Amino acid sequence: MQKRGKRLAGYVPDYVVFDLETTGLSPVSDRIIEISGLRVRAGQVEETFSTLVNPERKIPRGATAVNGITDAMVAGAPCVRDAVGEFLDFAGRNVLVGHNIHSFDMKFLYRAAEEIPSSCLDNDYIDTLLMARKYMPELAHHRLVDLAQYFGFSTQGAHRALADCMMNQKCFEELGKRQTEREKAEKERRKKEGMEWKEASAGMQGDAGERGQMLCPRCQSPLVLRTGRFGRFLGCSNFPACRYTRNL
Repeated sequence: MQKRGKRLAGYVPDYVVFDLETTGLSPVSDRIIEISGLRVRAGQVEETFSTLVNPERKIPRGATAVNGITDAMVAGAPCVRDAVGEFLDFAGRNVLVGHNIHSFDMKFLYRAAEEIPSSCLDNDYIDTLLMARKYMPELAHHRLVDLAQYFGFSTQGAHRALADCMMNQKCFEELGKRQTEREKAEKERRKKEGMEWKEASAGMQGDAGERGQMLCPRCQSPLVLRTGRFGRFLGCSNFPACRYTRNL
């Protein structure tokens, strides 16, 4: 088995966003019939890759109903091995980005790459479905079209690989902004907690031990900052043996 990359948790400015269309859901028994990608630098699309793929078998009607790709359309297209090989050359060492790729697209790519002599697919990757669930919990659904509609992007051509790449790239940039906002808010929260701790320390110098640590007046254990139903407070570190608390 080839070495595989890691799933990354957040935004990067340089990447290749990609999408596959397939004959079905199984990476073992189904085949890729379209693969597209966008190479992105500093958030801007630099180059595009897109090709239909001949699966060397009939495309099921159910697959055609979803993506519109027919047997006639792929008749003169490269086979899976050649098409994936070209895509891997296009992607290079870049981080791969896509929607639901952790559970779907990467499995198809790994399967196809195993059939290509001397190929290497150990790129790290980012799944925008998982990012969306983390940074947009307010949405009822996190499909790519749901994100695109939420951000006001066109969904024309959805379920064709290149159109999905274009949607996904725009949504990934927006998710990156959400991540930055969340991290900034978290930093401010921690800063505020630190200020609250300093203020509490200044007002309780009489309760301090030899090293300035605030101590519980009941058992002399250190007091620690806690969060409860009604906000932040100081509580004894010897809890539950000692239940002393003090408001900030």
